[in-house]
Amino acid sequence: MDSGSLNSSSSKKKSSKENLDRFIPNRSAINFDYARSMLNEGRKGKENPPASSPPREAYRKHLAEALNMTGTRILPFKNKPPALFSSQQQGKPTKPKRSIPQTSERTLDAPDLVDDYYLNLMDWGSCNVLAIALGNTVYLWDASNGSTSQLVTVDEGKGPITSVSWAPDGQHIAIGLNNSEVQLWDLTSKEQPRTLPGGHTLRVGSLAWNNNHILTTGGMDSLIINHDVRVGSHIVETYRGHKQEVCGLKWSPSGQKLASRGNDKLLFIWDRSRTSSNSPTQWAHRLEDHTSAVKALAWCPFESNLLASGGGRDGKCIKFWNTHTGACLNSVDTGSQVCSLLWNKNERELLSSHGSTQNQLTLWEYPSMVKMAELTGHTSRVLFMAQSPDGCTVASAAADEKIKFWNVFGDPQAAKRAPKANPDPFSQVIR
Repeated sequence: MDSGSLNSSSSKKKSSKENLDRFIPNRSAINFDYARSMLNEGRKGKENPPASSPPREAYRKHLAEALNMTGTRILPFKNKPPALFSSQQQGKPTKPKRSIPQTSERTLDAPDLVDDYYLNLMDWGSCNVLAIALGNTVYLWDASNGSTSQLVTVDEGKGPITSVSWAPDGQHIAIGLNNSEVQLWDLTSKEQPRTLPGGHTLRVGSLAWNNNHILTTGGMDSLIINHDVRVGSHIVETYRGHKQEVCGLKWSPSGQKLASRGNDKLLFIWDRSRTSSNSPTQWAHRLEDHTSAVKALAWCPFESNLLASGGGRDGKCIKFWNTHTGACLNSVDTGSQVCSLLWNKNERELLSSHGSTQNQLTLWEYPSMVKMAELTGHTSRVLFMAQSPDGCTVASAAADEKIKFWNVFGDPQAAKRAPKANPDPFSQVIR
């Protein structure tokens, strides 16, 4: 093969690459006769293009005029096709913003409410009955009809009452006393089925039910005890870890993990599978991030391993924990003492109650922790909160000896008002 033929072959390959056909996305917009004419014309050599004869030029001009393609590109550009849906149609419908009442719907007087940060004196049962301990007496307020009644008054030597907690069935309530005693009461008969002696040596300020037969108690003696209320030898487990008073207990919704808070600034996560094994330590996690006593605890209803905790005067923070790993996910400075926490059962929201200076309830959006509302009305620190069974109404009890009811989580059906004439000893406190 000589050099001339090699150059000729190379020239053909180069010419072939430069005049390759292109992908045509819109075939219906192209005149193929005109396109074929232009492509055939382009295949001719560029270095020595043959001179176009006048008849050929006339033919091209006549062809272009006949096809109405004068000055038209082979690949025409067109406007963007109209959208089938507008941007508003494509997006999800916007959820209307919920109106949050700024004032309480009802107020009850609560004389002799003990102003003690470490006690737990109010609980709302599944049968829609609110229990509140005032001094040596437990009162019941039935939210379905607004009636009030007295459950029990303990002797001066045993009182005051330091904690109350409803069993999940809403028919039985546990009461912790200042003399270390724990009593069980039946709502229907208003009788005391039994007492749980021998567990603690100092006052019992914390109670938590795991189910209808396991009651967990926490005392000033720093002990946490599980009681099986069905049997005579009721003490089944004892947890040791706190160095000072246990001021709060909460079982996770699954019943597998227990969170305990203490005056020693410690937060413990206990796992039932671990406590029943031969592990060298009973707890799953020992959390030391709080800088003051940990009073508030709340398990998240939509994330099983998420726990919120709140600290006292020195800490003033709400912290969020992954209870599987023990990691602190977030810490929010609230600016005041955190006394109690409640999750909204229907939305990703958290409610906190506080001490001075505003003594307010604050509603937070989770996880952004943007304040949605601040509810004021109490004149002293809001020690306790309890949530109605439907998850809509929250009762708050403060050191100003007032109980207020807030429709902060929704709009439940309006409860029937109690009749004005009521001989019950607590009836006069309803407003």
